Amino acid sequence: MTAVVLAQEEQWDDLINIQADIQWIRATVPFSFSAYKDAAAFFILQPAALIDYSQTNRPVFVNSVTVTLKEMHTPENILRINGWPGFLQRPLWEIAGHMTAETSGIIKKLNRIPVITADEPGLVAARIIAMIINEAFFALGDEVSDKTAIDTAMKLGTNYPYGPFEWAAKIGLQNIYGLLQKLSLADNRYVPAPALTKEIYQTPQ
Repeated sequence: MTAVVLAQEEQWDDLINIQADIQWIRATVPFSFSAYKDAAAFFILQPAALIDYSQTNRPVFVNSVTVTLKEMHTPENILRINGWPGFLQRPLWEIAGHMTAETSGIIKKLNRIPVITADEPGLVAARIIAMIINEAFFALGDEVSDKTAIDTAMKLGTNYPYGPFEWAAKIGLQNIYGLLQKLSLADNRYVPAPALTKEIYQTPQ
């Protein structure tokens, strides 16, 4: 099976390190599906403008944690996954979209287990992790403790692989902030903590 990947370096490494019988082809921008007519699947994992998804009827897995398929107005062969740093390595992949036998076969070849989720911002895991990180920033802003101590307490108390600030650094604080902003439009529990917002605007883009 041949799979075409449009990805940044870490995402590309995560995929090609999957032990699977797949020929990986790394695409470049500008991207066109018509240049890869023999591909069995596509992975669009980095932002790319002006992609015409109507060019292919093959399964296309799009890294779109915040924006839904409904908002993208995509055809049925497009599926959302979480391609944030670290998530492609997980044995369980959250997938929003129309699953078919063809799509299931590709996921099986990748040695991944699909978890079908609703087409909502954040899917499941990213929404939970974003909330945990946000609460940690509330604690930081209230001077409960510093980042290192909060990370240590969370890892020891919950057996998480990362503390909330370590997770934010790995995923990218902009990704977390963007998701929280989107979720807060429907639920004010997700309004970004003042300390998080302050750090976003103090960090060089």
